[in-house]
Amino acid sequence: MPKKKDFFTLKNSARSISREERLRSSNYLESVKAFARLTNQSLYVINYAEMGFEYVSENPLFLCGYSAEEVLKMGYDFYLNTVPEQDLKLLLEINRIGFDFYDTIPLEDRKLYTISYDFNLKTEDQSSILINHKLTPLFLDASGKIWKALCIVSLASSESAGNIKIYKQGGQNSIRYDLASGVWETVASIQLTSREQEILQLSIRGFKVDQIAQELNLSLNTIKYHQKNYLKNLM
Repeated sequence: MPKKKDFFTLKNSARSISREERLRSSNYLESVKAFARLTNQSLYVINYAEMGFEYVSENPLFLCGYSAEEVLKMGYDFYLNTVPEQDLKLLLEINRIGFDFYDTIPLEDRKLYTISYDFNLKTEDQSSILINHKLTPLFLDASGKIWKALCIVSLASSESAGNIKIYKQGGQNSIRYDLASGVWETVASIQLTSREQEILQLSIRGFKVDQIAQELNLSLNTIKYHQKNYLKNLM
């Protein structure tokens, strides 16, 4: 059974934090809190120097019956209490491979990367929900290790745990980790035509197929054809 200390190793324990860096980051939480007010997703900040959480937003769906303040105090013990043992081992593996990969990134690019992965949480009634974590660095220490990181939590779109991917801001491709082979694989980014983008944007705004057809002056069959194409690319 993994323990809290297992998630914090020499690879991810920030120590070389200058006074200037501490001053520079002193008021950043106000921006995080403002962002939390604008989204229905859950946000939290990890402080690797303190080996715990620095901020947790209020979102009952992802807090498993605890308050945000309780989760903040619990830190990684929250996961030990709410994540099934099999997925805890998965989180430990993601922690390892993520920081191994991070060590290969040039220092000047390290803030540009985001890791995404899915795992189960046990809810208050002991059922489970599959959630997605997207985690990106906020501040680095002098040696380039992650000092603080922002994580966005949402419901997963997949059907099982894993789905480990890393993205670079502005990059054309993402990379996906194959748990079976233990290898990172490059995944081409999704390319949508301008028409598919128009239809997708209207769908996101809540337009139905007939409304989209009327808005774009196209037939229902044409809209359905484009939707089938972009949904196939998004799968």
